[in-house]
Amino acid sequence: MIRASLQRLKSSKRGAIAGLLGAALVLPGIAPAAAQSRNVPIVRDAEIEALVAEYAKPILKAAGLGNSGIRIVLVNDPSFNAFVAGNRIFVNTGALMTAETPNEIIGVLAHESGHIAGGHQQRLRDQIARAQTAAVVAGILGMGAAVGGAVSGTNGLGQAGMGVAMGSSEVARRSVLGYQRTEEITADRSAIRYLEATGQSGKGMLSTFQRFQNALALAGTRVDPYQISHPMPRDRIANLTELAQSSPYFNQVDAPELQQRHDRMRAKIAAYTRDQGAAGRLFKGDRNNPATAYGDAFTTFLYGSPANALQKVDALIKTMPKNPYLHELRGEVLMRANRPGEAATAFATAVKLDPNRSGILQVAYGQALLATGKPDALKQATTALQQGLDRDREYINGYKFLAQAYGQTGAIGEAELATAEGHYYSGNYKDAMIFAARAQQRLKRGSPGWVRAQDIISSRTKLKN
Repeated sequence: MIRASLQRLKSSKRGAIAGLLGAALVLPGIAPAAAQSRNVPIVRDAEIEALVAEYAKPILKAAGLGNSGIRIVLVNDPSFNAFVAGNRIFVNTGALMTAETPNEIIGVLAHESGHIAGGHQQRLRDQIARAQTAAVVAGILGMGAAVGGAVSGTNGLGQAGMGVAMGSSEVARRSVLGYQRTEEITADRSAIRYLEATGQSGKGMLSTFQRFQNALALAGTRVDPYQISHPMPRDRIANLTELAQSSPYFNQVDAPELQQRHDRMRAKIAAYTRDQGAAGRLFKGDRNNPATAYGDAFTTFLYGSPANALQKVDALIKTMPKNPYLHELRGEVLMRANRPGEAATAFATAVKLDPNRSGILQVAYGQALLATGKPDALKQATTALQQGLDRDREYINGYKFLAQAYGQTGAIGEAELATAEGHYYSGNYKDAMIFAARAQQRLKRGSPGWVRAQDIISSRTKLKN
């Protein structure tokens, strides 16, 4: 189930051509990942995260990043784009929904992995620092010439000096852009290597760049190639075509089962992020494509009655009984129908069937148990919620339910700590410190909870420094 503060995003021509796959100028510090990206509309969904992680796993291994703790983060944005920051690869939902094959997204992930493996983020920071230094020096020299001209009464010299001062920043900017274009080419070539090493085609990458080229042509946009941070799509296609076509895997296609999962993902994203008919239009109403019925079930859940949604979900479960995400959807429908006990059973089935042990599903199970209001289910709810957050520390929504569960059992110190954790991973460090201090007043000094509260307070102090 997609979980985020999803507004209905409208795409535009600018959005369609903005995503040219690159390393963003985001400078992560010591803050947790959720806080680093707190201005980015993050989407959490167990099904999509599992699929994209599966796409990325062999690529990351080929890039030498298999044990680097790289995490894929989904961004609620309709444009076709991806970028890296720290040890995170951010992928827009627009890219996932637009890509018609898994291979296209795998190519995107391979490109972004090339940025991480090549150390491009740190080198880009160094390049920016050098360019800024050069601009400052040139600016000082220019101002010196301007002052000298003013003192001597030589107007021409003064005007030239001001020109040097103003032009230095433009030279610095062009220098950084040129450097970025070079790194993009390097990441493209690295991506082709990773794809070949994993027995996959580079055709998806070529299709992606062709899409960008078509979008530019349709928009009627004239772009100065020296004023952008990425090579022009036609140049990237020209650079990569020979490399991609020379691979023995160029005509390799995605496995049918993987393609079906990809289609279901696209249908889900369309239902959640576009209008009511988006999922149906995605496959042109092809009733023979299982993804059409999948998208219809989610659309009915979002826009229709719980009874109709439940009927459609149950019909799908008969065809895919071991799909944990259908049981998750069944749980969501039952929660909306105010039947939390039955919802808990559905979520428990989803957790049991989930091979990836998603914390999101575990938290949903705990939330349903909590909603039953039964005293005997409260302890189970607390355990399920804590287990879910132990699996996924950055699943922010789970902390409010954990705090509620602890509060109902009278464990106020633990409730305060859960609230502090939620604020901490949201990037609200001031509130995190306040609640951590309140938690310490109720927790036994030196206990694991007390120590964790101290860690939150200490990390806030570090951020101040």
